[in-house]
Amino acid sequence: MRVAIPTVQGKIALLYSQATEFTVYDVEIELIRKKEIIPLGNRTIADFLTEEGINAVICGNIRSSARNILRAKRIELTYGVAGEVDDVMVRYLSGERLGDIDENALLRADREGEGLD
Repeated sequence: MRVAIPTVQGKIALLYSQATEFTVYDVEIELIRKKEIIPLGNRTIADFLTEEGINAVICGNIRSSARNILRAKRIELTYGVAGEVDDVMVRYLSGERLGDIDENALLRADREGEGLD
């Protein structure tokens, strides 16, 4: 299985649609076999996912149109996730529930951290 996470300086990028690079993990039986950072270059994200054989995406905020593209490609999606990519990947592989179905999950998490809610 290949898992892609849009990244900026080792952290999950806030906006999926503005990603310029992905950290891609090759996973076998819940173990990371390989990790690489792959720039998009001139490819669209949809082309990147197809060309790289991605099976799952973990990201922060993602628009409904992008979610629909992932569904059409039958790519597993976990969104509303923030943090260091390696930490998130370990949590994902351990079966921890990540993300939230709420579109504003990151905004809510930021407000909770600031005590605004």
